[in-house]
Amino acid sequence: MNTDIRFINELVRIVNGALRLDVDKVRNYTAFLAEKLETAGEKSSADRLRKLLEETDNQLRPADVRFSTTLPVDAESRFPLIEHIKLKTLQEPPVQLLQSQWDVVNEFVSVAKSYALLDTTELSGALSFLMYGPPGTGKSRVARHIAKEIGLELYVARLDGLISSYLGSTSKNIRALFDFAAKTPCVLFLDEFDAIAKLRGDSQELGELKRVVNSFLQNLDTLGRQSIVLAATNHETLLDTAVWRRFTYRLALQLPSSEQREHMWADFIEPIHFSPRDLTVLADLSEGFSGSDIREVCARLKRRHFSTGKPIYLKDAFPVLQNLAIGAEDGARFIARLANKEAPDIVEALRERDQRLYSFAMLGELLGLSKATVHRVSKLEGEERG
Repeated sequence: MNTDIRFINELVRIVNGALRLDVDKVRNYTAFLAEKLETAGEKSSADRLRKLLEETDNQLRPADVRFSTTLPVDAESRFPLIEHIKLKTLQEPPVQLLQSQWDVVNEFVSVAKSYALLDTTELSGALSFLMYGPPGTGKSRVARHIAKEIGLELYVARLDGLISSYLGSTSKNIRALFDFAAKTPCVLFLDEFDAIAKLRGDSQELGELKRVVNSFLQNLDTLGRQSIVLAATNHETLLDTAVWRRFTYRLALQLPSSEQREHMWADFIEPIHFSPRDLTVLADLSEGFSGSDIREVCARLKRRHFSTGKPIYLKDAFPVLQNLAIGAEDGARFIARLANKEAPDIVEALRERDQRLYSFAMLGELLGLSKATVHRVSKLEGEERG
């Protein structure tokens, strides 16, 4: 006889909460199970569970148990410690990753869907995933993708609220954060993770802040296998060695390749249309840009398009790319070298970069000049240099 195990994860978590007398955990996972049953076409069973929840809603609870649908806050400032990301209403283009990176993400998602079923003492802690790399490379988007694929709500830790001005309260905030994650069917995402996981040997940090790292490690260790924790940092070299050991899945994200940038331009620029040739040029000009940078260029172009009602061309994108290249590290973005350059210098630089890609006709489109003018400017420049 085949046993239906689609909902065993939720049943295991409900039983776990009941055995620990954790009322909120039982209720939260029961409501989550009802939602999954209804989605699977089992509306009658879902309604029965919801009726049970309604019947027991007004019954007495242990005095020290809070209703966990209320998000945890800092005790002094009342600043929220986490933010609920509404994935169902969030529409965004697909994440662009290399196949080797997808392999890690897909393995994690596959394991997360069946983690509660694995009966082994070697897998007793929370399932954890650490992402690191430069800003804007897609760490938050990967977190949203993982939560969607697993089918759980995503909660992002507000680390600006977590680190209290009263240093002794920070450990209490971390405890409240993990208590919430233990009771609630969710993916907990710790963004800018280095803020609470710095090297404990850093001589410039206060002793209290070093104890924060210990508090984080202790709380992470006590989470059961029903919990899923994601973390992201732009400064992986600042993380404590013990923190690395707690994350069995790790993903390095780099600035996108030329092919990835081309896909990003196609995804982010809609409904504005650029030809495949244009997209190749834009991908080349945005070398050194992160996915977030490309998205911002596209946002500026779309704002211009909607506010003026006029079509957008390469000559509109070129100065925006130059503008947003300002502030990067020296040499990180090719187009930054063209800032404040006259047309002859730009023509020469792009022709030297790739004559086939940057034909005189293409350079004319970029600079808003005719092909003949670009050719004449190029010849004059060559004669002057000769």
